Amino acid sequence: MASVSTVSAILSGHATPDPSDVLSMFALPGRVALVTGGVRGIGLEIALAYAEAGATVYCLDLPAHPSEDFIKVQAHVAALPALSIGILKGAKRRLEYTSCDVTHQKEMWAVVERIAEKEGRIDVCLCNAGVLHAADVLEYPAEDWQKIHDVNINGVLFTAQAAGRQMVKRNTRGSIITVASISGHCTNQGMQWTAYNTSKAAVLQMTRSLACELAPKGIRVNSISPGYVYTGMTKEFLSKNPTLDGKWRAQNPTGRLANPEELRGAALFLASDASSYCNGSDILVDGGHCAW
Repeated sequence: MASVSTVSAILSGHATPDPSDVLSMFALPGRVALVTGGVRGIGLEIALAYAEAGATVYCLDLPAHPSEDFIKVQAHVAALPALSIGILKGAKRRLEYTSCDVTHQKEMWAVVERIAEKEGRIDVCLCNAGVLHAADVLEYPAEDWQKIHDVNINGVLFTAQAAGRQMVKRNTRGSIITVASISGHCTNQGMQWTAYNTSKAAVLQMTRSLACELAPKGIRVNSISPGYVYTGMTKEFLSKNPTLDGKWRAQNPTGRLANPEELRGAALFLASDASSYCNGSDILVDGGHCAW
């Protein structure tokens, strides 16, 4: 854990005044992070946050080539000025892209192993890849049900396995973060999302189970549950269902939807030393949606 001026250190006379101490708890210098579903939306936003915090970040996604959005963000990271503050001094920040399919277990293991061998470590893994398909539950096609669960459940497990295996192999005290949803806590009013809701509830229980099993190996596992977020995918969905925007806003005490950047804080907290005693926890980032 980063050295900080704790109350006990101050009282014992071993603390040196440094206003950047508390900020260093959230920094990721020299660390290597993985982000699935990182080519756009929430994944790309969090990948940028990790890079800004000092990490080398590998975005993993299905397309053979990264999106234009990714390329622009990658160029932005490359152009960031060198850090010169505290433990961030000299940190090498990079954003990389690797094509892979989270539903293929052995492929994920191999891809992450290659990254670990190249970088020498894996410290953080954000299991973010997910898909949604709406349909009448009485007519829900078996193949669509299977796809939702292959990506949203199996994909999370296979990614967590891949990262955890490398963390254990290299004796790294790592952090694995799964992206669940308010849909795992409550049913989305008026939506035909039974498959998606089921998958996200599974992610929450998987996270708690992984947390208990991996803690003795020095790995923390936590989840983030976003509410409705204005991603490109959400905007496309709302363009086809324009009345939903107002309905979703009305279901939230804040009266609005989130922007992707509003998930950065929770994701960085769980990746960093600031959350060193958080394990098996879930952070709702939903504007109070589930409080009603």
